[in-house]
Amino acid sequence: MSKRSNSSNLQVLYEDNHIIIINKRAGDIVQGDKTGDKPLSDVVKEYIKDKYNKPGNVYLGTVHRLDRPTSGIVIFAKTSKALPRLNKLFLSKDIKKTYWAVVKQSPKKSQDTLTHWLKKNPKNNKSYAHQKEIKDSKKAILHYKTIKKLDNYLLLEVHLETGRHHQIRTQLSTIGCPIKGDLKYGFDRSNKDASIHLHARHIAFIHPVKKEQISISAPPPNDPIWNACV
Repeated sequence: MSKRSNSSNLQVLYEDNHIIIINKRAGDIVQGDKTGDKPLSDVVKEYIKDKYNKPGNVYLGTVHRLDRPTSGIVIFAKTSKALPRLNKLFLSKDIKKTYWAVVKQSPKKSQDTLTHWLKKNPKNNKSYAHQKEIKDSKKAILHYKTIKKLDNYLLLEVHLETGRHHQIRTQLSTIGCPIKGDLKYGFDRSNKDASIHLHARHIAFIHPVKKEQISISAPPPNDPIWNACV
């Protein structure tokens, strides 16, 4: 998977004094992990430091994450004032997120609400869906609808009601619709760049400091299938 070396190819969707919204590339990690690869948070810090000629350390708060193979919108806080307020917006579900997912199998219903109980297995970093609550499971709810039919695939729009580990990937796989390229959850072939066709497409919320409505869409990656979706 391609690694980002500097901030020159960072795609900034929105920026003000308090927040910065990035269109994450598939393959980037949001925060540092055991791989030791350079995280997006460090790249954004470099971007801020260079753009504003800031001496010393740059403050940046990570509000939420996207899975490594997933692309799309990631919000960071640029001030210690914005971070707890953004965290609160996520906890209270006052941030509306829309995802796009490309699948090969057509779901039985063109739109539906899926409710499962997800249990994470840390050993293989995978979640498993259950129809009923079991020990250590968490309730997961999402809403999807088919918004476009491509030659060999379908584009689903997904709205999350809960934010669980690998939730969209797990729940769509459970109804027989694994996301294109997602070997972990049952798709038959990987994508060449190890990405999956899951994209955090749109976000809407009230700015935590300015109290203005923010509504941002992120263009999906440049590949033939995503290009056919737009």
